[in-house]
Amino acid sequence: MSIQENNQLLRFTTAGSVDDGKSTLIGRLLYDSKSIFEDQIEAVKTSSEKKGFDYVDLSLLTDGLKSEREQGITIDVAYRYFATPKRKFIIADTPGHTQYTRNMVTGASTANLAIILVDARKGLLEQTYRHSFIASLLKIPHVVVCVNKMDLVDYSEEVYNQIVADYEAFSSKLDIKDVQFVPISALKGDNVVDRSENMDWYEGSTLLYHLEHVHIASDFNHIDCRLPVQMVIRPHTLEFQDFRGYAGRIDGGIFKPGDEVKILPSGFTSKVKTIELNGEQIAEAYAPMSVTMTLEDEIDISRGDMIVRPNNQPKSEQDLEVMVCWMNQKSLQNRTKLIVKHTTKECQAMVKDIQYKVDVNTLHRIEDIQEIGMNDIARVSIRTASPIFFDSYSKNRQTGSIILIDPNTNETVGAGMII
Repeated sequence: MSIQENNQLLRFTTAGSVDDGKSTLIGRLLYDSKSIFEDQIEAVKTSSEKKGFDYVDLSLLTDGLKSEREQGITIDVAYRYFATPKRKFIIADTPGHTQYTRNMVTGASTANLAIILVDARKGLLEQTYRHSFIASLLKIPHVVVCVNKMDLVDYSEEVYNQIVADYEAFSSKLDIKDVQFVPISALKGDNVVDRSENMDWYEGSTLLYHLEHVHIASDFNHIDCRLPVQMVIRPHTLEFQDFRGYAGRIDGGIFKPGDEVKILPSGFTSKVKTIELNGEQIAEAYAPMSVTMTLEDEIDISRGDMIVRPNNQPKSEQDLEVMVCWMNQKSLQNRTKLIVKHTTKECQAMVKDIQYKVDVNTLHRIEDIQEIGMNDIARVSIRTASPIFFDSYSKNRQTGSIILIDPNTNETVGAGMII
């Protein structure tokens, strides 16, 4: 087994105001960790010279869309992969503009860590508050605040300390467990991969060191056992005449052969007979593994059912309280009919009530509203046609999230976190 296969995968998202240097930072991470091919570097050097820059513009490594390069901004969520001997990384480079909030929510929904960039010259901006709020709303467990462009404030410790104090005062109102601060210069490479020689007053670790060593094993819920069934496997071959396996991704807890399990919604109980991964039987399975499970008894189970523990069950209700990020041009109104997709189950639903909208910059609630528009974040009551088996989003990010779909156009129109 190579080192690569053995190490953990860290997904992180970058967020910051427009022109805070997000794409340059990612370019710098890729460049200094030797994760780019020679020809890519050559192409970037050539385009930097064309534009008349006297330095290599590393942001061109991530901004792939032509309109992004022309305007020098990020629009779409760009996913980039790179690996070091310690870990594999997936970066979601998300846009900073307000009109792209929905893109940021998409990029952040699966992240273990968020990097929030602050321009050392400007300090905390409206965007910083908005991105921190989204990070806490999406329950991203770890946040790293990178104070960028330190080279433009002469690597001043006072400027850095002031920004740290301002951010700590604000983030105490949010639900973020782990916040770290790093002073960096993405353009010059200070404290990104290599330690800075210009900031000897900074005692902490570099950004890459922190990304490689942050503890992410306990980010998944390993207490509440949840296996939403994606498909039932019946091979019907001579060798496996009576084989009946239930395949799906484990969204929480640890399952072992011999465990008592309960099937929802039927309520039948059974025991786990075997658990298979890639055709081999394994002794235990935990989130986020995708496995095939067989049970001791023949039970009617189909896609959308959930296998749980008898003494630890999710809530099963038709009325949901959800924080929704609306992603469609057409606004959402009361009594709108939608399709809710939750784990592997889809069912029809209706909006009962829009309770309030959150002003993401001040965190104030705006009440008495009749509709929510694109990029709004609001608390909504939804009634589903059949019961949904869920945990609150704060307990389990997989079984606590839903997607809202327009039944007429089949577009994804919103993402929701169950409260």
